[in-house]
Amino acid sequence: MAVEETVDVHAERRRLVALAYRVLGTTAEAEDAVQETYLRWYRLGEAERAAVVNPSAWLTTVASRVCLDVLGSARHRRERYVGQWLPEPVPAQHFAGSAGEAADPFERVSLAESVSTAVLVVMEAMTPAERVAFVLHDVFAVPFGEVAAIVGRTPAAVRQLASSARRRVRERGAVGLDRAVHDDVVRAFAHAAGTGDLAALSALLDPSVTLVSDGGGVVSAARRPVLGVSNVARFVLGIACKDPSLRLEPTVTGDGLAFLLVGGDAGDQGGRVRAVVNFGVTDGRVREVWIQMNPAKLRVWDARP
Repeated sequence: MAVEETVDVHAERRRLVALAYRVLGTTAEAEDAVQETYLRWYRLGEAERAAVVNPSAWLTTVASRVCLDVLGSARHRRERYVGQWLPEPVPAQHFAGSAGEAADPFERVSLAESVSTAVLVVMEAMTPAERVAFVLHDVFAVPFGEVAAIVGRTPAAVRQLASSARRRVRERGAVGLDRAVHDDVVRAFAHAAGTGDLAALSALLDPSVTLVSDGGGVVSAARRPVLGVSNVARFVLGIACKDPSLRLEPTVTGDGLAFLLVGGDAGDQGGRVRAVVNFGVTDGRVREVWIQMNPAKLRVWDARP
């Protein structure tokens, strides 16, 4: 009997999209990668599919290799991107229950953290092999031997890749943060911004604070990072001054408390999401502000309750 008659390969789709998103940073690229994975499955002959002992592992391997190919060209596309490129933010539980769990809690990031802007930004500086090794092992608990076969390295080399990636993430302070402190600081930031209190807002910012906004050339956004306390504080307050109809709506992403920037159109009763604002908090102050404004990267928020 053919494998597809006894195994529902499409039950793997959610997990594969979750994997591809963490590697590629956008849901659109992830969905394309998974679509290509299934096309390759159905291009197999009936006898070839029947010979696949573990379809789940086969799909994981192929999806990971497709992601490696995409990463090879993604860097060139992003070099031509209009303005700053940021990964696509998703709700903290968007892919909940779709990943594995590594045996050693010190060798993995939490499922929520693995979809955080902080982690995904750090991963942008990794090599494709590092990214795949990190996601497969640290998030999806794939053994090093299997990861080695996927990326074409030895298990020892893959172990080193994952260790290097994990070190990058921890050195940037992207994981293991006190979410209560993060959320308190973000609430104070939102209050200061909402009341136009420049002094209070400035006091919440780290001296090395950086603000990055991604409009993708579709909507107006800062083409370069905004640096320094004064510049960032005035930029944030300027957003509200330019369009008083915008309002902040609290939400939760992998970074912790975040805000949706909602409204902006006269008569817009639907409360359209104009941006997702995420924060990196270090030592009780905001060190990074990430504003995702590209409409193509806000699709998952359109269906919010």
